[in-house]
Amino acid sequence: MQVVEHFVSINGEGMCAGELAVFIRFRGCNLHCSYCDTQWANHVDTPFTEMSVEEIGALVQETGIHNVTLTGGEPLLQESIRELVNILLCQGNRVEIETNGSISLAGWQNRPVFTMDYKLPSSGMEQAMCRDNFFLLEEQDTVKFVSGSRQDLERAKEIIEQYDLCRRCHVLVSPVFGRIDPADMVEWLKDNRLNHVRLQLQLHKCIWEPNRRGV
Repeated sequence: MQVVEHFVSINGEGMCAGELAVFIRFRGCNLHCSYCDTQWANHVDTPFTEMSVEEIGALVQETGIHNVTLTGGEPLLQESIRELVNILLCQGNRVEIETNGSISLAGWQNRPVFTMDYKLPSSGMEQAMCRDNFFLLEEQDTVKFVSGSRQDLERAKEIIEQYDLCRRCHVLVSPVFGRIDPADMVEWLKDNRLNHVRLQLQLHKCIWEPNRRGV
């Protein structure tokens, strides 16, 4: 598996935000979002370390941390991702995959927790979304709408209502860093009476310099 970095920090986002986690970041993504903050991990010439699933499992065990976040890039592009998840779950970990919403979530037997993006218009990638995934989500999963404009927010509302997402899973809206005022997003939530939709800020960008790696 092509690992570009691994580290222990707090979860900066998601339903375990603020909790310690081991992060394993894989190389490569099939999308090119306008606001991507990990483009460096997606290039074909990005340096990586080839690691077996057993090596990654041993690395996680050595940390003593039981939240594991598999991220990228797009982790579902890694051929051995299901085998890795099986190993990590057998170790007693909570395993979360951060996925971009373009790859099917079907066919998992030993299932991780999914935090799945839905790419909104300003990303330039909405056409790549696999909407069948909405019907595969479970109560512990999360759909995240990263929003950079009022148009994005209105599109998020359409999708939330069309697929009744608040009854299926957790729903988060998050600002594109520096493009939209979170206070305006709060007003939008209030104006639309969006109960059970949660505003999320990226904690790691509030604590450390926004472009810092390994946090």
